[in-house]
Amino acid sequence: MNTLLKKMMFALLAVGMGQAAWADDIPDFRGTLQAAERGNVKAQNNLGVMYEKGLGVHQDYTQAMKWYRKAAEQGAATAQYNLGLLYANDSSIHQDYAQAAEWYRKAAEQGHPSAQNNLGAMYANGQGVRQDYLQAMEWYHKSAKQGYAPAQNNLGVMYEKDKVFVKTMHGQWNGFSKQRNKGRLPPNLIWV
Repeated sequence: MNTLLKKMMFALLAVGMGQAAWADDIPDFRGTLQAAERGNVKAQNNLGVMYEKGLGVHQDYTQAMKWYRKAAEQGAATAQYNLGLLYANDSSIHQDYAQAAEWYRKAAEQGHPSAQNNLGAMYANGQGVRQDYLQAMEWYHKSAKQGYAPAQNNLGVMYEKDKVFVKTMHGQWNGFSKQRNKGRLPPNLIWV
């Protein structure tokens, strides 16, 4: 019995020490909150991350969305992407693919490679937008050109599923079927 009591006391002490370590993050949270309230865009996005992940605060998707939106409305591409992720993923907020696509587009137009890839996926799957393989290819291609490996993979998947478009020498996008062409590109087309 005495050994059990000692083990329980040790466990409670360990939990208490963990709580103390968590409390050390509070000054970081307070400083981030103060900067965010003053309009600092990076702090607003970081505060959104803290709320979304439960870093130094209790996890709160509504607060995460609030702070991401403040930064996103000021044009912060990372915040726009993060807001798109919240809308796209099934979290404790209402999933809304149309809103996700809208925020991904804003970030993608600023060259954010993850947003470009995710917007391409939304077009490929018809989530929040009308399904459009040409648009999917365009966004995957923009992201892949920046070296974003998931977009490069998605281009390969589209090719494998026979959903590939190629750009002609005149800059036009045309459908390409590896089955019709026995897996070979016609000589007048440029693979992009």
